[in-house]
Amino acid sequence: MPAETVLLLPGTASDEVFVRSVFAEPLSQVGAVLTAPRVRTLSERLTALENASAGHPIVVGGVSLGAHVAARWAARNPGRCAGLILALPAWTGDPGDAPAAQAARASAEIVTHHGLDTALEGTTGWLRDELTRAWRAYGDQLVPHLEEAAGSPAPTLDELKSLNVPTGIVGCTDDPVHPIEVAEQWADAIPRAVLTTTTLNAYPHALGRAVQAWREAC
Repeated sequence: MPAETVLLLPGTASDEVFVRSVFAEPLSQVGAVLTAPRVRTLSERLTALENASAGHPIVVGGVSLGAHVAARWAARNPGRCAGLILALPAWTGDPGDAPAAQAARASAEIVTHHGLDTALEGTTGWLRDELTRAWRAYGDQLVPHLEEAAGSPAPTLDELKSLNVPTGIVGCTDDPVHPIEVAEQWADAIPRAVLTTTTLNAYPHALGRAVQAWREAC
């Protein structure tokens, strides 16, 4: 029997390199294979889902914005989604003043007026390495994408309640940009969801815990 393929999408201004680094190994441990497309815009994320799901239901998901896009797509294509792996959902419904949306707007403003290097000041360690690589690769698309992401809706509660597929969610108990309350809200709304948690000290690889939560939900 062929291994199950799982398509996961990156978060705002993140990339497929980060997705692979976090999820490839946990998926291989449960006999699944990761597909992590190179996408930049929201429309490219949706196109990746559409192309991958041609002909049979698939397991999809992503990190932050990637989780939003995958869950909304699944709610609107119920016969084409076989499961969900969702890391760090950042808001429900319209973004409003959600911390992640505010952070994306602020980053776009700094890059526009002061440049990329200034926007990266204050980041350290693995986060600085990831943002430096990913943001430079976005090039001229970075600011439009940050602004687009900050205004994009996540699934509503009604959409989440309609997602009757095995779902693994990982939330962080001390990440102010991705409040744990959002992950809990999603887990409460999705009928077959299993929630696991992590902390900032365990980032980024602990996000792969969503894979085991998905298997438990199955």
